[in-house]
Amino acid sequence: MAINQGFDSLSSDSSIKALTLSTDSIVPREHDQMLHSPSKSSLWHRYSSLPNQYPLRFLGLCAQVFVYYLGYGYLQELIFTLKGFSETAWFLTCYQFLVYSVLSFRHIGFVGLSQRRASFRSYIILAMLTLSTMGLSNYSVGYLNYPTQVMFKCCKLIPVLIGGVIIQKKTFNRYDVSAAICMSIGLIFFTLADSKVRPSFNTYGVFIICMALVADAIIGNYQEKIMKTHNVPNVEMVFYSFMFGFLMILFGLLLTDNLFSSIAFWSKILSHLITYPVQTYGYALLFSVFGYLGIDIVLTLIKEYGALICVTVTTCRKAVTIVLSFILFSKPFIFDYVWSGFIVVVGIYLNVYSRNQAAFNAKIASYATSLFGSHWVSKFYSGTSTRTLSV
Repeated sequence: MAINQGFDSLSSDSSIKALTLSTDSIVPREHDQMLHSPSKSSLWHRYSSLPNQYPLRFLGLCAQVFVYYLGYGYLQELIFTLKGFSETAWFLTCYQFLVYSVLSFRHIGFVGLSQRRASFRSYIILAMLTLSTMGLSNYSVGYLNYPTQVMFKCCKLIPVLIGGVIIQKKTFNRYDVSAAICMSIGLIFFTLADSKVRPSFNTYGVFIICMALVADAIIGNYQEKIMKTHNVPNVEMVFYSFMFGFLMILFGLLLTDNLFSSIAFWSKILSHLITYPVQTYGYALLFSVFGYLGIDIVLTLIKEYGALICVTVTTCRKAVTIVLSFILFSKPFIFDYVWSGFIVVVGIYLNVYSRNQAAFNAKIASYATSLFGSHWVSKFYSGTSTRTLSV
């Protein structure tokens, strides 16, 4: 996300550095200790303490990424199948912010933080941006085909690149620019494919998700600036940004007279078989908890295995999310979705390569050695040097 939603995209440098807050962006890393104490589950404790060299540790983290984020995506799309639910999308964001605030407050007590490092002004600005990206992303589900929304969230690099140039005066190399071009082309053709098969295609939904990505890009750059200036712990940033965001959206719902009407809709009971409180409050609670825990696991993957491995896992997860969306929720399908999505994936890996050239080249050399022999590889790499281009 810059937050939850921001975490859905790990393809950009800002989203990797500032992953703790974003779209698909923000949770603390002590997930294992918070949920499973050693005294209660020695088996879980033994798994959590495994070094990252053990394949079981890596496979377990990958499984958690898939479980949490597939559950998150499924529940998000499922909730919006309720007739009229799109009118309460901002109340869903309010509810989600409340859950995130409670979970992060619990963690503040767990780690024993007592002194705030950044100013309230910084957190209020961050809360406004977080509210924009998560709220608009949730709101867009009511207007967009869910796979199209996922594809847009994969392309966070485009506004991140623009935001980096404007806000932090960064320069980007040719791989970043090529990645942004690939993502743009892939998105255009994916959206065109969607408009072909969906008579109800709504360009307003495209505008909404684009605005969410712009806010997400600003979050990544702004959060990175705060962390460098004040050395802020993740959990502090999580708590204050979501707490202020919750208060803002609550005030907005009261001001627009949408709070009580949303509560009435969520609490509706149509019959003994159709009870909206279960499908609204219940599903939204699971949706929020899955999102919170999913970000934590992604952070752990980055910390233990690096961005290259993490982006591979999350890209596979997004591909599975899109496939399951077509299978579980009846949608028309054309082959244009496949090749346009592939172009976006190429853009993602071009961006990751620009940040991790040494790791990429080492793996390529290793595979080439196993296939062609060390003599051919050394001859190919002679006279060249591996380096990581700075931004």
